[in-house]
Amino acid sequence: MANIISDETIEYVGILAKLELSDEEKEAAKKDMADMLDYIDKLNELDTDGVEPMSHVFSMDNVFREDVVTNGDDRSAILQNAPGEKDGMFKAPRTVE
Repeated sequence: MANIISDETIEYVGILAKLELSDEEKEAAKKDMADMLDYIDKLNELDTDGVEPMSHVFSMDNVFREDVVTNGDDRSAILQNAPGEKDGMFKAPRTVE
């Protein structure tokens, strides 16, 4: 099925994309868009009955780990990274008056 893209469509897409196209670029864009639509038509001819929809071409497994604290009990080591310390807590300069 030949998809014919009108000049008006190319103008409209150019306006939406905020592009200023020369006449040669408009003709190339018309051909490219028609080729894309022809390819979509070809894909629509495929029999997809019984094919399960997928969100990604690769199988995706849960890669998250359990949220377990492994080093949260060493207060002195953590406070070594603080700009200051007071009563076992971080002490930082005041940022709000």
